[in-house]
Amino acid sequence: MKRLLLAIDESIERATAQAETVLDLFSGDDVVAYLLHDFVDNPEGASVSQVDAVTRAESILTAEGVTVEFRERSGEPAPSIVETADELDADAICVAGRKRTPAGKVLFGSVSQSVILQTERPVIVCSPQGPETDD
Repeated sequence: MKRLLLAIDESIERATAQAETVLDLFSGDDVVAYLLHDFVDNPEGASVSQVDAVTRAESILTAEGVTVEFRERSGEPAPSIVETADELDADAICVAGRKRTPAGKVLFGSVSQSVILQTERPVIVCSPQGPETDD
């Protein structure tokens, strides 16, 4: 059984890409996907199950037989992601990149880059844009 931590922000597009990437790489019945949302600021006291991007990823994954569990934290995203992965002894962490300018494509986003640098676990960085092709 593979334990995967998907660090999901507010973007439904990125959450969809993460769920689809997990399904492309792993057999659904052999995966437990922990869907983590980090509330940097949560004055209303929202729950992870109320985040549209999280529920979208859950829907995609459970339709293919993936076991899904919710996790939530608050604070700086990168340390929260790494700490949660350590607590769960996750086999891999999945994050989604953001669209960048040509110069910005050289670097990952700050959260993705920080996660990669702060963990010894494999990190899957997926693109919500899909694979790029040369014209």
